[in-house]
Amino acid sequence: MDCVETSSNGDIQWCFSQVKGTLEDDVTEADIISCVEFNHDGDLLATGDKGGRVVIFQRDPVSKNSIPRRGEYNVYSTFQSHEPEFDYLKSLEIEEKINKIRWLKRKNPAHFLLSTNDKTIKLWKVSERDKRVEGYNTKEENGTIRDPACITSLRVPTIKPMELMVEASPRRIFANAHTYHINSISVNSDQETYLSADDLRINLWHLEITDQSFNIVDIKPTNMEELTEVITAAEFHPAECNVLVYSSSKGTIRLCDMRSAALCDQHSKLFEEPEDPTNRSFFSEIISSISDVKLSNSGTYMISRDYLSVKVWDLRMETKPIECYPVHEYLRSKLCSLYENDCIFDKFECCWSGNDSAIMTGSYNNFFRVFDRTTKRDLTLEAARDIAKPKTLLKPRKVCTGGKRKKDEISVDCLDFNKKILHTAWHPSENVVAVAATNNLFLFQDKL
Repeated sequence: MDCVETSSNGDIQWCFSQVKGTLEDDVTEADIISCVEFNHDGDLLATGDKGGRVVIFQRDPVSKNSIPRRGEYNVYSTFQSHEPEFDYLKSLEIEEKINKIRWLKRKNPAHFLLSTNDKTIKLWKVSERDKRVEGYNTKEENGTIRDPACITSLRVPTIKPMELMVEASPRRIFANAHTYHINSISVNSDQETYLSADDLRINLWHLEITDQSFNIVDIKPTNMEELTEVITAAEFHPAECNVLVYSSSKGTIRLCDMRSAALCDQHSKLFEEPEDPTNRSFFSEIISSISDVKLSNSGTYMISRDYLSVKVWDLRMETKPIECYPVHEYLRSKLCSLYENDCIFDKFECCWSGNDSAIMTGSYNNFFRVFDRTTKRDLTLEAARDIAKPKTLLKPRKVCTGGKRKKDEISVDCLDFNKKILHTAWHPSENVVAVAATNNLFLFQDKL
């Protein structure tokens, strides 16, 4: 059945498109997806997992050009990006888990992406090969060297078609520049430099130079006992190559301009919302920590995600956010148990729609939230196996906090806190979203 794109009240109606990954219950730790990222035209979608693998999906050309459009992707390439390592100086194991993936804009037939674990960033080239050369003079087709005495005539090598091969090869390895765990990488709009951020420092790299980086932010105190905050996320401005923002565990976002000083310890702007004294509690500092910050595609706004909400900031106004969307306010009464089971430290990401009119972020019980900035309406949707049939319309979910529960509501006490949507991505120009639920990648699209 086909429906119109928007419901009677103007909201996008979302439907199931695909699910990738096995739907079995026994999930190995290595298969858990740890990041999701569309490339700049949305034709490729990359995921990284805790086992250090990168899987790239390619938009199905038929689904892209069909009427109505379908957001369907096929596996394009899978490769091992990082391996587990051991730091013998600190007696620490370095996990292979992929923390972030960032695509570079395409300049030639090949694709390039950056992937990072806690310590090492790698630049990967992903290229296609569908032709091979035959008829070498000095070697046989199987690669063995020919005896020069047997060569009686010269051959002209010919190019023959072959089955398509997608090859991923590491082009650069950027290592040994971070003492603490890398939480962010961001490619600059000049497509020549990128930043990498850990808990206390942000480094600036040139994509061609692997053996040196420039430290542009350093918040490490001389005495580590005086440490009061850490860097949680950092990102370059989408159009202005001299501007970057970074968020902290104290709930602040700093905007830095590299033109004013090479070392950006002195920020140009500080975005901070004054705390409401009525909501003050033991957990205030923990839940105000910002887990993700994303600049809008237009470069005018940014969103920040803390534990209970998503806030929209205008870059021209530092005093307070212009919009605030509660993600799961019903958890405010549960903070004590969420602290005990460590869920209060979960780092939820957030993302913009292509035209900046909507925001998406995750929650528990495999719920994810979509906020429409125009209509101010919000949706709670679920990435669940029982809807895994193409074109199945997603029913909005509701969580009730009181004693009496309606038929289609779920009680806050029944939420599964082991099922959490931390990583989401929105196609740059269409209403197609990718949602990582444990080891599964769900794809949803608007119902056309």
